[in-house]
Amino acid sequence: MSLEGKLVSEINIKCDGDVFHEVFRHRPHHISNMSPDKIQNVDVHEGVWGTVGSINYWNFIHDGKEAVAKEEVEEIDEEKKLIKKRIIEGDLLEDYKSFYITLHVETKGENNLVTWIIEYEKKNANVLDPHTFMELLLNVTKDIENHHIK
Repeated sequence: MSLEGKLVSEINIKCDGDVFHEVFRHRPHHISNMSPDKIQNVDVHEGVWGTVGSINYWNFIHDGKEAVAKEEVEEIDEEKKLIKKRIIEGDLLEDYKSFYITLHVETKGENNLVTWIIEYEKKNANVLDPHTFMELLLNVTKDIENHHIK
């Protein structure tokens, strides 16, 4: 049984895909206002919002418990509306040796498709795949969508 894995989920959103991408790139600290029951706070610890190499610190609720994650932005492709982040500290690394999150937004008129990709390596075979974390990302996506279509 492989300890490495990859989860991919796609979700259509009704709000502007460019705005959705911009929230995660330049204003992740506003997500706590859009999804307060899931995201408590996001701070930039090093660098500048929306730049490769910046370090962001997230406080969130996962599986009913408070959790934290420190991430480094590894890649931003503005043309493709893609952001790739690596978790470098926090609760997720208790179970995983490595944990990467990629967000990709496709905009086609009123059809906007958000794709979340989680790539990970478990510390051992007893660790579950991060399906509940993917569910968290999808629920936050819906909250952001609802905030922007009000």
